[in-house]
Amino acid sequence: MSATIGRWQGASLVATTLLGTGVFILPQLTAAAAGGQALTAWLVLTLAIIPVAIVFAGLAGRYPHAGGPAYFVEKAFGVRAGRTVGLIFLLVVPLGMPAALLMGYEFVHALYPFSGDTPLYIQLGTLVFLLLINWPGLQLSARMQMALTLAMVAVVVLMLVMSGTLEGRQTSHWSAAMGDGVMSALAIAFWSFLGLEAMTHLAAEFKSPRQDMKLAMIGGTVLVGLLYLACTWLVLSYPNDESLAMAGIFDELVGGQGQWVICLLGLASSLATVNVYCAGTARLMASFSEQGVLPAVLSRTNKQRVPVVAMSVMLVAATVVTATVHWWQVDLESLVVWVNGVFVIIYLGAMLSAFRLLPAGYRWAMWLGVGFCCLMAWSLGGDMLYGVVITSLVAVGLYIRSRVRAQNPLIPH
Repeated sequence: MSATIGRWQGASLVATTLLGTGVFILPQLTAAAAGGQALTAWLVLTLAIIPVAIVFAGLAGRYPHAGGPAYFVEKAFGVRAGRTVGLIFLLVVPLGMPAALLMGYEFVHALYPFSGDTPLYIQLGTLVFLLLINWPGLQLSARMQMALTLAMVAVVVLMLVMSGTLEGRQTSHWSAAMGDGVMSALAIAFWSFLGLEAMTHLAAEFKSPRQDMKLAMIGGTVLVGLLYLACTWLVLSYPNDESLAMAGIFDELVGGQGQWVICLLGLASSLATVNVYCAGTARLMASFSEQGVLPAVLSRTNKQRVPVVAMSVMLVAATVVTATVHWWQVDLESLVVWVNGVFVIIYLGAMLSAFRLLPAGYRWAMWLGVGFCCLMAWSLGGDMLYGVVITSLVAVGLYIRSRVRAQNPLIPH
């Protein structure tokens, strides 16, 4: 596929990927968990994630490859380590996508509370829609997501401007204390910044990866952090009893239609998030297929050089998990924290690989990135166990595979 993404389209892809399911939901959840300390949590998270974005941009700019973090770890620590990171990413995406679909469905539910198996049919239809929009390539999706980013920014700015016209209504009580509430909010808020690593899978599709990736990653990250801070301030300042607090705030500040405006934008943003993961994961699967780690059929592409076989397999896996989650009534929070724990390990692997791959000028960002990963692991606590277990199983499996092949040279590598 020819390089088609510029820095501004890249920034919009970063922003919509990070805003995703959370921009109109997570501020409400963090406020419930931490009260006034929620603003502190979002400020800490925004500042702490910037060095991570800088390191990811530096790695992707110098080593543009569909493998993303898996490729960086492989370059730094060897094939087995890289394949471990890549495979745990592939294993967690079929869990993460249903979690994102469930969060996105909350916007549909706020408009009309479907019952029975209808929510499942809506989520499965969403997966089919994602396949259709990715089939012709990424360019159309990038343009759509730029418009979506601008619309979300405009809505939040409008609410902030209107809040200045109301006197005596704000009840925000910001607290700068670093208490347990901040850690609880961080554990929830971390979901909002999952997606930086997904952009590295698409680095080769940037017109000028070394220059454009850095501007796209940093610009998109800062924009998202400011929007989450603004939305959290609004939630704290204008409490209401709506299931979606931001919809109630829009009604009060703008004069109605909050359910439609907030829910439609939130739903579209959720689709954008899953869309980027769909594209990035398919390219990672195709890359592993070309290396012989996965079946060769997964590397097949269509006329637009989109790895449609890999994409189809990945969406089928997500379909199975989505149906299982619905029928077994798996708790959404469990899915989210399991996914978060795996991504902490992926991020940590990328940060450590940077010490071998990037010049000394990035050293400060690398150390801060490692510190960020440790902070997130601390906030997740025992919920990191899932990530540690599947990483260990994948690593042991690859070790056994390499030993078997070493003892049987006739087995193809």
